[in-house]
Amino acid sequence: MYYKELYVANESKPFPATIRNYREEDFAELIRIQKECFPPPFPEELWWNTEQLQNHTSLFPEGALCIEVEGKLAGSMTALLVDFNMDEPRHTWEEITDNGYIRTHNQNGNSLYVVDICVSPAYRKLGLGKWLMLSMYDIVVHLKLERLLGGSRMPGYHHYEKDMTPELYVQSVVNGNIQDSVISFLLRCGRIPVQVIPNYLQDEESCHYGVLMEWRNPFK
Repeated sequence: MYYKELYVANESKPFPATIRNYREEDFAELIRIQKECFPPPFPEELWWNTEQLQNHTSLFPEGALCIEVEGKLAGSMTALLVDFNMDEPRHTWEEITDNGYIRTHNQNGNSLYVVDICVSPAYRKLGLGKWLMLSMYDIVVHLKLERLLGGSRMPGYHHYEKDMTPELYVQSVVNGNIQDSVISFLLRCGRIPVQVIPNYLQDEESCHYGVLMEWRNPFK
């Protein structure tokens, strides 16, 4: 099981933090944080429910991480193992994560696949999302997997849909010409775009596109 103590900081003050596996007693707070992180027009049915969280902690507890700041739950990240074929990368979030219930988890999979990451808005200047991502990289290395994968939202794309393809939008973010709140964050975490996927997720801001992004195990 995973347990890490560290300090996180804004511009002036460090705060003690802990990254650990989340447990049943955390479920109510995890659901509350989801609602804060993904307000409408994000679909309410995609917020976590208790059955999904129970599956995360029973089917693959290693991939169920949360972060506390000064003892208060501030965010979480969830993943499962999949046997991913990079020659056939197209899929949907619903298919690969079993709508977040992760019954598709494959204990013999070659890749750690991100189901979700969220940080409470009150804590977003402390770099918690990046610390959660780095902790998932620890798991990739520990389990000797090939990579971490996940489909990124591209929530800024709806502003540019009439002017450019989703592929050009992603490349513009990579080139630094456009800032996208999710893709730009993942680039800062070391993730690399692989392919744009249509109809990846019911997400009006992303025009229902996602971009598959990976981090490869440097020891493989």
